[in-house]
Amino acid sequence: MSVLRVTELSKTYPGRRGGPAVVAASKISFAVEAGGSLGVVGESGSGKTTVARMLVGLARPDDGLVLVDDQAIHESRRGKSARLQRARAIQMVFQDPYTSLDRRLSVESCLRDVLRRHRPELSKPETVAEIGRLLDQVGLASKLAGSLPHELSGGQRQRVAIARALAVRPQVLVLDEAVSALDVSVQAKILALLNDIRASVGISLVFVSHDLAVVGEVTDRILVMYQGHDVEQNATAEILRRPQHPYTQMLLSSAPGPGRQPERVAELRAAFAGTQ
Repeated sequence: MSVLRVTELSKTYPGRRGGPAVVAASKISFAVEAGGSLGVVGESGSGKTTVARMLVGLARPDDGLVLVDDQAIHESRRGKSARLQRARAIQMVFQDPYTSLDRRLSVESCLRDVLRRHRPELSKPETVAEIGRLLDQVGLASKLAGSLPHELSGGQRQRVAIARALAVRPQVLVLDEAVSALDVSVQAKILALLNDIRASVGISLVFVSHDLAVVGEVTDRILVMYQGHDVEQNATAEILRRPQHPYTQMLLSSAPGPGRQPERVAELRAAFAGTQ
C-alpha cells in the first residue's frame, strides 16, 4: 500500500528580468510504499529540490496533489491546523544542519520545543524520556543533550536534525541532499542509520540527491529528473544495472569510480540532447 502518492505535481517560476519562465517540475507523479524509499536524482537545476519543497509545503505547486494515506495534504488550506496536518505527515531534513538548526538552542531544547508543539499530551517526565529515546535512536550519546550546534560535528548535527524530524512521528521523511556536505565516512554512517531507522520504525523515505551511488544505498526505487521532467523511473537495482535513458546513463558514467571516462559523459550528454 502506498503511504505517499504524488500526482502530476507541477511548478513554474517566472523568468528573471523578463526572461522565459522556468519549468521546475512538470507533471511529476510517483508513489512510495509504507516503509519504502524513493530516490529523486538529477543535476543542479533538475527540479528535484523543488519537488521536495512542495512535498513539505515550502513551495506551493501550480497543479497536482500530494496524498498521504489517500488523504490530500491541501495546499489551499492555511492556518495552524493545516500546518500541523502536513508536519505530522511529512518532515524534512535539509542539506546543511548548521543553518537548519537554531544556533541558540541546545540539542535538548531543540527537541523539547518540537515535542511541546506537536505532542503536547506528553508530560514533563515523558518528554525527558522521549528526548533520551530520540537521541539513542539516532546514535547520539545522552551527554550531548546540553550541547549547542557549534559544539557538534557535521555528522552529529545531521543526527540531531534527523531526531528533530522523527520527534513528530511522521509517516514520510524527505531528505534533501542530507549527506552531501559530509565526509564520505560520515555519509556512510548516516546512510546506515537511515536504513536502520526505516527497518525499525517503518517510516517511508524520499531521498533527494545528485549522487546515484548514494541513492543506491538507501532506496528501493529511483526517479530521475532533468529540467523539471521525469525522464526515467524504475527499481533502484534496474536503474543502476540497466539505465534506459541517456541522461541516466550520463549520471552513472559521471559518478566517481573506475571506467568513468569524460569522453563517455560527453557522448551521453550529446545523445540525451538529441532526444529533446
